Formats: sequence, structure tokens, C-alpha cells
Amino acid sequence: MTVPTQPWTLMYSIYKDVIPSVHHYLQGWKQKATDIPNEELRTQALMSIQTKTFHCEGGGIYGLLGQERKEDVIRFIVAYQTISDYLDNLCDRSTSFDPNDFRALHESMQHALRPGTPTVNYYRYRQDQDDGGYLQALVETCQEVANTLPSYSKIFPVISELCEYYCDLQVYKHVKKEERVQLLENWFAKHRQAFPKMSWYEFSACTGSTLGIFCLVAYAQDEWLSSDDIKRIKEGYFPWVQGLHILLDYFIDQEEDKQGGDLNFCFYYESEKKLIDRFRVFVEQANKSIKKLPDSRFHHLINKGLLAIYLADEKVQTQKSVKRTAKQFIRLGGMSTFFFYVNGWIYRRKA
Repeated sequence: MTVPTQPWTLMYSIYKDVIPSVHHYLQGWKQKATDIPNEELRTQALMSIQTKTFHCEGGGIYGLLGQERKEDVIRFIVAYQTISDYLDNLCDRSTSFDPNDFRALHESMQHALRPGTPTVNYYRYRQDQDDGGYLQALVETCQEVANTLPSYSKIFPVISELCEYYCDLQVYKHVKKEERVQLLENWFAKHRQAFPKMSWYEFSACTGSTLGIFCLVAYAQDEWLSSDDIKRIKEGYFPWVQGLHILLDYFIDQEEDKQGGDLNFCFYYESEKKLIDRFRVFVEQANKSIKKLPDSRFHHLINKGLLAIYLADEKVQTQKSVKRTAKQFIRLGGMSTFFFYVNGWIYRRKA
């Protein structure tokens, strides 16, 4: 199986190989979520699948790097992304602001990357407890796949680091509103020397993506994966591609977050012009970092597709200023982005 390197071959592979597999695995998790005894946990599990399916669809594209292990890689990605989306719902819609609770919940994401690690009670700091083994099954599915990938032990230190950043972000962004920014600024201050010049909210965005983990897991099917390749893949995705991914996610959620009083990193730009300028920097830097990757043409298309997937979301159409800015972002991506944008727009409206 060859890795797609043209927009049309990538779209063909997504529709033929990725989407059906993602939906197959998601259907299994949806059935398991339906059987969760606790009403609140069941509601959030089902809602996370219903409203965030496109996260798994987008992540599942990295299965195409898995060659003959494509199905295993997609199975891992769907399970891991489902954990992420489920926990995000639990934290976002929780009456709890306890960082211990958020930390305990996200231990599941760390354990999912560690084959052989026993699961624990991830709900131990909250009232709602009985999920019928749902979260445990998600964790164990990831562990099971990871245990079969020839180069998994080589990528583990890197994906563990990316996961730690992700979990820290989820804790700090969900505490009491008046404490969030200070915690995030202090966290950034500890790491800023190791990163290119950026703001605390841009750094936070860079840590909030699972794409680097998915990409490395896909390449772990290759027993000859070298430490140089792993370093290039990590630096290819983190920080710039991951940052672009999450900033786009926040960009289309602006109205929703404004109404819900939720943290949104796009709100911290001093003007629309500054936001557009910084998005341009993220796009340019992401393109540069991707050039050094194995299968760089594939990753280049993914980066173009990221812009398109988010900008084709129907949320964009209902927000006047967002829609206006989105048109400029599409131009940043060029013809490939426009191609993916049209395909994404049609697919979303047929779904």
C-alpha cells in the first residue's frame, strides 16, 4: 500500500479506506457507551461521539501511514481520540473544578500509551463512577495495539512527553475561570526557553493536539524506524502543526465559547489583523517543518487539509466575522486547501 501524495488520491483513500474503518470502530464504542449504567457518564460518552466524530475521521487519516497495519493504527487512533473527546466533555460540562479530578481522569490517556500498565479508578474524585468498564476498555484497546507495533518502544518517550503536555493543558484550562490564565501563564514560563517565540495561549494551543502522537504511532509499524526519524517527526508536528490544528479548532468555536463563557485562545489576540498575521506564521512554519519529514508530500497535504476541514465546518457559516476571516485562511492554503475545502463542505452536508 503506497502513501497518497496527490490531493485526489488522498481523498480517494480517505473515502475508501479511512472513513469506513473509523465508523466501524466508532460504532462499537457507541454501542458500549449506550450500555454505561451511570446516566451522566453515558450522556457525555454518547455526546462526545455524536458531536466529535470528525476528530476521529481526521485522526484516522494517519492510518494510511500504517501500510499493512492500517487497520490496527486506525483502531488505536479511534480509541485514543475517543478517550480525549470523552474526557473533554466530562471536564467542560462538569460541576467540578477540582484539578485532582481532571488529573485523575487524564491518567487514562497516559496509561493508554503504556502497555501492561493496570487501569485504575479514573473517576475517583467525582461522584459519577460506574461507566460499565467503558474507559477501561478504551485504554486497554490502545495498549493492545501498541504492544504489537515493532518500533513502539522507540517512540514511547516522545509520545509520553506529548501526552504529558496535553494532560497538563486539560487540567489548567478546566479549573475555575479566574485561575486559568495565571496557571497557563506560569506553565508557559517554565517551558518558554525551549520553544520558538510565541505567546502563552499559542503555546497552550500547540500542546492541545493529538496529531503528533497519531503520526508517531503510525510510523511505529516500521521496525526500521530510526531515532533520527522519530526526532524529525516530533519536530515536524510539534509545535507548529499541532498549534495550527488547535487554533483552527478554537477559531470556529468562537461564538459557541463566547456564549458558554469557555476559554478560547483566539480571544487573546489584540485584533483580527494580529490573529490573521499569526495564523499566517503558523501556516508558514508548519510548511517548513513538514519538509523535513519522511513522506513529506503526504504531510504537506494533511496540513493543507487541516485548514480545509475546519473552514468547511458549518459553524463558520453562522459567524459573520469568522466567515470573513476564513476566506483569507483558505487563500493561505492555496489550491490544495481549496480542493479539500470543497470536498469537505460537500461531505459534511451529505453526512
